[in-house]
Amino acid sequence: MVILGDQLDRESPLFSGADPARDCIWMAEVREEATHVWSHKARIAVFLSAMRHFRDELRAQGWKVEYRELDERPASLAEELHGAIGRLRPERVRVVEPGEYRLEQSLRAVCPELDVLTDTHFLCTRQGFREYAKGRGQMRLEFFYREMRKRHGVLMDTVMTGKPEGGEWNYDAENRGAFGKKGPGLIPAASGPPPDLLTRQVIARVEEIFPGHPGQLRHFDLPVTPAEAEQVLEDFLSHRLPMFGEFQDAMWTDQPWLYHSRLSVALNLKLLHPRRAITAAEERYRAGKASLAAVEGFIRQILGWREFVRGLYWLHMPGYLEMNALGAQEKLPAFYWTGETEMRCLREVVGQTLEYGYAHHIQRLMVTGLFALLLGVRPRLVHEWYLAVYVDAVEWVELPNTIGMSQFGDGGIMGSKPYVASGKYIQRMSNYCAGCRYDPALSTGPKACPFTTLYWDFLMRHEERLRANPRMIMQVRNMDRLRPEQKALIQVQAESFRRSL
Repeated sequence: MVILGDQLDRESPLFSGADPARDCIWMAEVREEATHVWSHKARIAVFLSAMRHFRDELRAQGWKVEYRELDERPASLAEELHGAIGRLRPERVRVVEPGEYRLEQSLRAVCPELDVLTDTHFLCTRQGFREYAKGRGQMRLEFFYREMRKRHGVLMDTVMTGKPEGGEWNYDAENRGAFGKKGPGLIPAASGPPPDLLTRQVIARVEEIFPGHPGQLRHFDLPVTPAEAEQVLEDFLSHRLPMFGEFQDAMWTDQPWLYHSRLSVALNLKLLHPRRAITAAEERYRAGKASLAAVEGFIRQILGWREFVRGLYWLHMPGYLEMNALGAQEKLPAFYWTGETEMRCLREVVGQTLEYGYAHHIQRLMVTGLFALLLGVRPRLVHEWYLAVYVDAVEWVELPNTIGMSQFGDGGIMGSKPYVASGKYIQRMSNYCAGCRYDPALSTGPKACPFTTLYWDFLMRHEERLRANPRMIMQVRNMDRLRPEQKALIQVQAESFRRSL
């Protein structure tokens, strides 16, 4: 029985019918999984610590666990499995569906008779999504999300059959609030569980083996067991969920967590079942402890978006990895690995990312992702950066979000338009522009905000495609109001900025 690093599920189908007296569990830590992208130290540490805690729990329950701890050898997981099969000579090898196409293919290559089980952690199976997708010219989250709400009976009206609670399926319009000039005020501290002895040993080992990798470990407080995941869930429900909806898109300096849940690591390593998080949030609404808009916004991220992107990933891999509908070919700027830039918004978000391995969805989509899109960075390079630096990054969820939604590399499979905006959006949703040397209102000149310059340049470079997109027509019409000489100056400044990077 093979258990991968993101499959630490106590209810895994692997255990159905298994016998501790007969069956053996195999787990391995290998360098390739930390180095095929230049992984953040905290990302490596959370995987290894959670795996070791799971190993120890299984052994305490009487399971035989063959476990390979990390060493200096450049072995891959497939190579380690091949060696284990030769040594243990099992009658059969079982694994739950991996979360990464690359890994699944490599495991099948060394074990052609691999028995791959359906992953019951998710609320929509791969096959179920393929059946949902049949005959649909375009798929959009909203309609999939409604189907999932009905199927699982989540936030449904208890009187009117088939109707959503409150009469609306989506309260996104109420979830776009900004803090204003006064800022967020006092926010409850979002401290996670302190590292125990085993986790501290892992941290020391990561520092020893991967000293040159990005990121810090001094703030490590991520959940690595189901009990710790429950603590993080309870902390969110009690202290942040009531305000999460309205301010989920807002950003503020020196406030990395704000009202966000920090549950993605626990969910993606399967320390916490999504149904548990969904049910707990709905219970808070039913008890009058959180608004419908806040709870619906949280549930939509898990029951809707999380399941939707996984379905798209497996529907379109392996081709999704190389999709580049806009023909972007620029390199990723070096400051993505250092945070050293005069653009304050990027300095704040990249710096926070390197410090904690964390940024919330708008920081990823509308700061780091937006800049790469406007600049014209090759989508695969952006994907590799996101996979490397975020502690919750597993490819099935990260790749579609990056190549599809953030970079529009899939040409509209995931979203109906590129998510592009000028620096004025960042100014409206944060205080990042205060004190920055650049002015988001300017597109040319020494104080012009690079986001604003590159925004207009992006519209001009992709004018033909965007003019044919109904959801982009207002932005294209605004571009049409620019005088020819303004357009020329913007294009010159944009090209000069690219060269400077």
